[in-house]
Amino acid sequence: MKTDWKKRLICWAIPLAVGGLAALLSGGMGSYKVMNQPPLSPPGWIFPVVWTILYLLMGEASYRVLTSGEDMVLIRSALKAYAVQLALNFIWPLVFFGAQMYLLAFIILIALWIAIFITLRRFSAIDETAGNLLLPYLLWVTFAGYLNFGVFLLN
Repeated sequence: MKTDWKKRLICWAIPLAVGGLAALLSGGMGSYKVMNQPPLSPPGWIFPVVWTILYLLMGEASYRVLTSGEDMVLIRSALKAYAVQLALNFIWPLVFFGAQMYLLAFIILIALWIAIFITLRRFSAIDETAGNLLLPYLLWVTFAGYLNFGVFLLN
């Protein structure tokens, strides 16, 4: 199948824009340095590196689903789940870093994890590789849940 570079770049740009806008609106990770953190907390510079990679993987997964040639009902269902998880992904840093409401952020993170899992399943039903591309994201959000809950308990 021939690559549609315009669609691929748009698919990559969407999650990168969501993450960038969320970082901008939440004030970034300035508060991360001063909060009490649980064991295994990585240095702050790790987060933008990991998130950039994860956003690119998400974008590639969505591109594979969008251009899979599968039934449009399946594709729309998968992309709706993808949009829901992107919305939760956008909201989380606003609540965690912006509002410093750590318990509410943890609850949002649980909803995000569920939304990622549903998206992964729907993507996998269309394109197994697309689903696999979301596995690192699911694992990272699992780790983020540990960190978020730890911050909630310690602050």
